[in-house]
Amino acid sequence: MAPSLQHIAIIMDGNGRWAKKRLLPRTVGHVKGAANVRHMVKACAQAGVSYLTLFAFSSENWRRPPEEISALMGLFLQYLENEVAEMKAAGIRLRVIGDRSAFAPLLQSRIDQAEQETAHNDRLHLTIAANYGGQWDVLNAMRAWQVAHPDKNLQDLDANGLAAHLSTADLPDPELLIRTGGESRISNFLLWQTAYTELYFTDDFWPDFDAAALTKAIHWFEQRVRRFGRTDEQVAAQPITANANELSASPLAQTVFKIS
Repeated sequence: MAPSLQHIAIIMDGNGRWAKKRLLPRTVGHVKGAANVRHMVKACAQAGVSYLTLFAFSSENWRRPPEEISALMGLFLQYLENEVAEMKAAGIRLRVIGDRSAFAPLLQSRIDQAEQETAHNDRLHLTIAANYGGQWDVLNAMRAWQVAHPDKNLQDLDANGLAAHLSTADLPDPELLIRTGGESRISNFLLWQTAYTELYFTDDFWPDFDAAALTKAIHWFEQRVRRFGRTDEQVAAQPITANANELSASPLAQTVFKIS
């Protein structure tokens, strides 16, 4: 039986190198990459994927040249202004995770508006990670848990308690993480959520990653044996098709994990 696949996460890498290879400014690569988001959303919807999370701008990307950051922010704003109406009509829900406080007020306003206008859609849940970092997410979750439980201390915090306060708390963890651009690291993306995610690395630059490349990645995923700590024999006898978080029903997984 093929593994369940409802959530794909993608690190969209290689826009600048795609442009450099063609002797073009890096900003041209970002424009091409932004346009590819539309194609990938459509491809995922057609493939029956319910959740797509895209790493658009990391908390470390502020170290890039100011003119490149300005271009990226402009593209983000343009995407929100040009695509939301179509997403709304297509049944796509948009949300943005990350620290929005660093964004310009107009961009923050457009993000809020886009989320509100698509809030009732459920054909595909598109999450954009912008000014996001996995370490930031975990620290935020710990702080939020402490605020919600002022009478408790960290000895009382378990894995489920922390996960409930992550920015993706209402989403299933991704089963497949794709990184384009030839790098083999996850770069502070969804650190907690990808504990049991299958990692797929491709040399394709993001602007070149099309529906055929997505199909290839999904086929690779379907060949994987997802054990979640079990043996091959156990998996063969009782395949796991649910999200890894649901393993808490097993006696072994009932052991409480605490942070000290």
